[in-house]
Amino acid sequence: MIKTDALIIGAGPTGLFTAHQLKLIGLDCIIVDNLDKIGGQCIELYPDKPIYDIPAIPECTGEELTNNLINQLKPFNIKFHLSERVDEVKKNNSNWEVKTNKGTKFSTPNVIIAGGVGSFEPRKFSPKECEKFENKSILYSVKDKTIFKGKTVSIFGGGDSALDWAIELSKNSNVNLIHRRDEFRGAQHSVDKVHELNKNGKINLLTKFQLKMVNGTDKLESIEIESDDKEIKKLETDYILGFFGLIMQLGPIAEWGLNIDKKTVAVDTEKFETNQKGIYAVGDICTYPGKLKLILSGFHEGALAARACFKLARPNEKYRFEFTTSSKTIKNRLGVKE
Repeated sequence: MIKTDALIIGAGPTGLFTAHQLKLIGLDCIIVDNLDKIGGQCIELYPDKPIYDIPAIPECTGEELTNNLINQLKPFNIKFHLSERVDEVKKNNSNWEVKTNKGTKFSTPNVIIAGGVGSFEPRKFSPKECEKFENKSILYSVKDKTIFKGKTVSIFGGGDSALDWAIELSKNSNVNLIHRRDEFRGAQHSVDKVHELNKNGKINLLTKFQLKMVNGTDKLESIEIESDDKEIKKLETDYILGFFGLIMQLGPIAEWGLNIDKKTVAVDTEKFETNQKGIYAVGDICTYPGKLKLILSGFHEGALAARACFKLARPNEKYRFEFTTSSKTIKNRLGVKE
């Protein structure tokens, strides 16, 4: 059982800034996220898209914002548990016991839900036979591209991820790129590059096709794809990559006894606490009168929730507000030399 003053669910911008605020006031915290990387929606949905409403930053991308927030946390050595989904949250005396899908257990008086609009999970292939090959030959993200070297890879999708990986893997692999439409949603220069590689025999491009069947016993051997006019093609393949975007859903949060309002969690505006004492919700997942779904709103909510955590984590101490510009204690935590 891992003990901590506060557990943050979600490693997006709001979760990262909330961790910063917790550490400033001397509380320990751990961040858990279902994704395999830090950044939440900013990294998964719009890493290159400009953001214009961050105070004092005229323009930045989702990736730049995430990197800046990570740099801001460097003095604190925050512990992350990535690729883990929080499944269970139950009360045990004055603490919450939290368990992830990987069996990791935490004990904490404070749980802060900063999970955007819920957990992100990849959209998966519909044929049931795909399940036995998942995380082996059928993948929805790439963690180590070297496993595809010299292999045949069938990539499904029409967005930037599918196009970019088709281009990249074509350097050392035999690539089938399969999309259910003729038109692609990715950047035009990537679309042009794919068509050029297809023309030169570096990529086998198949449009208006979808996955119908996967074949193999112990390992994946081939796939069958079906066109709009019911034509069937059989392709030998070693790996399948699916890039259909992400499903955003509340997931297990819906079972924690919280006040759910249209897939968001109702909170007060003093502490951003839910109807369960010691469980807070900040960022896009929380709702209250006048709520604005802006990153800067999430920063404000996280700052207040962090201060509320102090009372439960340090019941015998009184929280004393200090400005970062004048507090020697805070400067010491930041490693600032005077």
